[in-house]
Amino acid sequence: MDDNIKKSLEDILYAIDEIELFFVSIPKQYDEFLNNTLLRRAVERNIEVIGEAMNRILKADSNISITNARQIVDTRNYIIHGYDTLVPDILWSIVINHLPLLKQEVNEFLNK
Repeated sequence: MDDNIKKSLEDILYAIDEIELFFVSIPKQYDEFLNNTLLRRAVERNIEVIGEAMNRILKADSNISITNARQIVDTRNYIIHGYDTLVPDILWSIVINHLPLLKQEVNEFLNK
């Protein structure tokens, strides 16, 4: 595996792990997330990092088999450029529905 791809995969994994750590002392419930601006911003930033790392991976290997790779980059762009229309529901959905699969796939690549 290309060293740059490996580094970007590690960055994605680190960002996911950091998001998971945020919920160690805070219940993983939507209301807690919604009412905690600091938590929302921290999750938002890590999703931006994930999207940027995925963008770098796609530039190196556009055929990498990570589910929704292009949508991950698009989400990063939306967060950065559409910040004024971003609703917390989108971030919450990513945390609950999409990060577990992404983490699994990244771990599979790194363990090859």
